[in-house]
Amino acid sequence: MSETNTTNPPAAEFKCRPAGGTEHSWCKAVPGGTGITVLALLLSKPPNVPHLQNALHKLQNSHPILRSKLRFHPPTNTFSYLTPPSPQLQIQPFDLQSTAQVLHSPSLPPLHLILEHEINNSTWSNPGDSDADVFFASVYEVAEDRWAVALRLHTSACDRTSAVALLREMMGIGMSREEGGLGEVSLGIEDYIPKDKAHKPLWARGVDMLGYSLNSFRLGNLDFEDVESPRCSQFVRLKISADDTERILTGCKSRGIKLCGLLAAAGLIAARSSKGLPDEQWEKYGVATLIDCRSILDPILTSHHIGFYHSALINTHDLNGEEELWELAKRTYTSFSNAKKNNKHFTDMADLNFLMCRAIDNPGLTPSSSLRTSVISVFEDPVIDHPNEFHQEIGLEDYIGCASVHGVGPSIAVFDTIRGGELDCACVYPSPLHSREQMQGIVDHMKRLLVDGGKL
Repeated sequence: MSETNTTNPPAAEFKCRPAGGTEHSWCKAVPGGTGITVLALLLSKPPNVPHLQNALHKLQNSHPILRSKLRFHPPTNTFSYLTPPSPQLQIQPFDLQSTAQVLHSPSLPPLHLILEHEINNSTWSNPGDSDADVFFASVYEVAEDRWAVALRLHTSACDRTSAVALLREMMGIGMSREEGGLGEVSLGIEDYIPKDKAHKPLWARGVDMLGYSLNSFRLGNLDFEDVESPRCSQFVRLKISADDTERILTGCKSRGIKLCGLLAAAGLIAARSSKGLPDEQWEKYGVATLIDCRSILDPILTSHHIGFYHSALINTHDLNGEEELWELAKRTYTSFSNAKKNNKHFTDMADLNFLMCRAIDNPGLTPSSSLRTSVISVFEDPVIDHPNEFHQEIGLEDYIGCASVHGVGPSIAVFDTIRGGELDCACVYPSPLHSREQMQGIVDHMKRLLVDGGKL
């Protein structure tokens, strides 16, 4: 089944708005392999496909950007969102035989393989070909008693907060559609930044741009295993029991830091250890922290305001192999917190967007043309999810959400959720730049550090 609907309404019926600065960066990143967002659900009951499609159409009516198409304008090298008056999404079905072609590795669970298949299925690889939808849905028949539902979205139209809101609305536990609905595609993040928070003198912008550029050449990276072959995104899952998770969160609270600082510290220690460097040899590593800015915009936006409203902060840290987990966690979180207090997530937004696009256009500016911008990325806050009766009603057994990173991005992108009290992270990486064995070793080391750290 074709993914692109060919029966478009007349052009006059479309509403159109240009992509903002951050959205433009993602529109450039996605064709290279970074920014394909996927939610994958495993069900023990067969989904009612017509009912599901109707629910998705209602979501598209409530959030017009989800029924939009992306258009590339070659003369100006810009993108815009074209929004038709009505939804056109059609669910793509995969029967047992078709699904079997996706489930090619018996060593990995079906949901894992389906998610990896989806985050590497880019409808947006050639932006100049035609207008492309930003939202796709598929239903997989996994076995006689198991099904999977996958939602795939263009990150410029749907950040992690948006994806979580969509999942909750789809399952009937979010805010009402009338409350969450918007009459037209809302603006990009730049148009909501408070006027007193975004100003930066021209000389300061030049100094910061130079600093970011110089730092990028000094940063250490994970060992690259294959820099020549075409890349895809894979992930390793990190799961920690509820008891250990509670101890970890208590440790963070008692030390005045957030979980993101601890995850970054564990990732840095495990990454450096994986390289087998001599003791006391210093290396500088980059950490990218993603911030959901909705609550600090003007006006304040709710979590059901669909679009991309995250900003990023990049901090660097010197390691010599003698770091203690909680000390490094405090250091990483303090650096992030201080930068945020100085509004650098707003003032540096245009700088980082420019450098991201520059790396996409000139991969040779990054080590071994790897397009790696940091060792690890984390979110400021985890997704918190509690099982409920509706989960049982639809037979929801498991779900995973993450996005692709095999274009420009970090070596390890951590998508963390606390589900039923248990920490559950999808750690996404570019393959074969890094191998599954390499990343499994790093993630296993991270888990040991986190569990042992929770006992201190």
